[in-house]
Amino acid sequence: DHIKAGQGLRIFNWLGLGKAPYTVAFVVNAESRRLGRKDIIKIDNEITIDFAVLGLIDPNITVNIIENEKITEKIRLKLPERVENILICKNPRCITATEKYAPHIFHLVDPERGLYRCEYCDEQRSTEDFR
Repeated sequence: DHIKAGQGLRIFNWLGLGKAPYTVAFVVNAESRRLGRKDIIKIDNEITIDFAVLGLIDPNITVNIIENEKITEKIRLKLPERVENILICKNPRCITATEKYAPHIFHLVDPERGLYRCEYCDEQRSTEDFR
């Protein structure tokens, strides 16, 4: 819920829902009091979701868990404090450029601007680089 209009397809594809063996509903540009317009994805199955990646795509998304036609849990996403192997360091002098098995670890340094800092070389990346 509260997926920014136009971001739904990216999330749909990232979750691999086009190949899902269960029912998936994808609504584009639904009316929203909060956003004006929003996308909605309804998954008729229990799946494992990496909320860190989802939070990078859009930190304002709400995931509603529905059981017996009632919302039993609302998970409000936010930018994760730490991400591993989601953002990639572009600094050619970073250890991750030469040591292929070193994980790309970034820490959130500016939530307002969506800026992350590489744990090894301090290179900064924006969530816009991921979107």
